Amino acid sequence: MSTKNPFDPAAMSDNVKEQAQQIWLAGLGAFAKAQQDGTKAFEKLVSDGITMQRKVHTTAEEKLAEATQKAQQAAHTLSERATGQWGKLEGIFEERVAKAMHALGVPSAAELQALHARVAALEAQLGVKPKAATKTAAKPATKTAAKKAPAKKTAKK
Repeated sequence: MSTKNPFDPAAMSDNVKEQAQQIWLAGLGAFAKAQQDGTKAFEKLVSDGITMQRKVHTTAEEKLAEATQKAQQAAHTLSERATGQWGKLEGIFEERVAKAMHALGVPSAAELQALHARVAALEAQLGVKPKAATKTAAKPATKTAAKKAPAKKTAKK
């Protein structure tokens, strides 16, 4: 029986060299595997990134469209309210102006229209042709017109 001494320095040296060689080869194999798998992993990450970017882009577009629609609805609602308020304000203004004009004795448009109708009916009964309004009657008298045309002096006898 031949037994080797496990603590023989020469045998240990060969054993360590062999193990170091195996570790080195295992490292090279791991490096090669990492390069091969790393490229595949990188391509997978890029693919996943593109998919995620598309989802984010789609979601952002949906949210933007939703926000735009809500803003348009809010603007429409505000416009309707403003128009309603403006209509109320306009009605109040017209009513107050009509009251003030009535208090001053100015006839309303309806009253003037009724008066024109009555005059036309009377003219028709009398057989009178309606007179065309003269230019001087249509123009209001102004102070400058009064200055240009001096009043006639009456001679005292």
